Amino acid sequence: MVRRSHLKTILLFVLAIFGLVWLFSGSKLSGPRPITGKPTVVVVTVFDDKYDNTAYSQHIKDNRIQYAEKHGYGTFIAKAGDYDLAGAPASWSKVVAMRHAITKFPNCKYIWYLDQHALIMSPNSRVEEHVMGTQQLEEMMLKDHSIVPPESIIKTFSHLKAHDVNFVITQDRDGLATTSLVLRNGEWAKFFLDTWFDPMYRSYNFQKAETHALEHIVQWHPTILSKLAIVPQRAINAYSTVDHGAQYKDGDIAVVFSQCSGTDAKSCANEAERYSQRWRAAFGANH
Repeated sequence: MVRRSHLKTILLFVLAIFGLVWLFSGSKLSGPRPITGKPTVVVVTVFDDKYDNTAYSQHIKDNRIQYAEKHGYGTFIAKAGDYDLAGAPASWSKVVAMRHAITKFPNCKYIWYLDQHALIMSPNSRVEEHVMGTQQLEEMMLKDHSIVPPESIIKTFSHLKAHDVNFVITQDRDGLATTSLVLRNGEWAKFFLDTWFDPMYRSYNFQKAETHALEHIVQWHPTILSKLAIVPQRAINAYSTVDHGAQYKDGDIAVVFSQCSGTDAKSCANEAERYSQRWRAAFGANH
C-alpha cells in the first residue's frame, strides 16, 4: 500500500513537471518570431488611382526599383484603390499599405514609406545607416521637442535612446509630415499601424486626415510617443520648395514635391522632371 501511494505521487509529480515544460515551451513557440532582416528595408509607395499606368508613375517606380536593387531592398508599390477605406480619404491608404508590406515581407527590418510625389536622390544612402544607425540617430533625434510646432506642451522624450526608437518621422511648419517615415518592423509596428488605422480615427473628420490623426495619437498615447523620434526634415523628407518646410539640397536622401498639383506648370510630373536627370545620373554613376 505504501509503495503504491509513493509510486502514484511520483507519477503525478513527473506528469506535473512534463506539463510545466510543455506549457513554457509552448509559450515560447507562440511568442514573436525572430526577424531575419531579409530584406533589410522595404520601400513602400502608394499611388492614387489617377496616376496608375502613367509615365509619371513609371518614373517614380523606376526610381524606387533602382534604389532597392542597389542595396538588396524590397519594394512594395500599391494603389489606393486596392484598399477598402470605408469612405475615408485616399491618403489613409499609406497606413494599410505599410501593414500590408509587413505581411508580405515579414522578415524585413525596416519599412520606409515614401510618398508618390517624391524621388530618392542619394543612391548610396542606406536606411539602416543614414536613418536608423545608432550613432546617426542619436545625433539627429530632437529630444524634449514639441510634437506640434511651435509650442505643443506634449514633447518627445528627453531620455529616449536610439535603440528604443521604432518610428522615425519629421515635421514641417504645419506639424508632423507623413510623406516620408521609417518604421522598425516587429510587434510594436503592427500594434502602431493597427491603432493608427482604427475606424474611429478614419471616420473622424480631421482636416488633414491621417496626418492629424497621427498627431492626436502621438500626443495622447505614451506607448506610441515613447518609441517615436523626430529628426530634422532634410534627413528623410526635404521639400522641393521652401513654402512650408526645409528645402532640398544636394546630398539629401530624398526630395518631396510638397506643393505640386495635377496640372499646369506646377504639376507633379513637371516637378519630377526637374530632378529626373540628377537622380538618374547619380544612380548611373554608382552602377
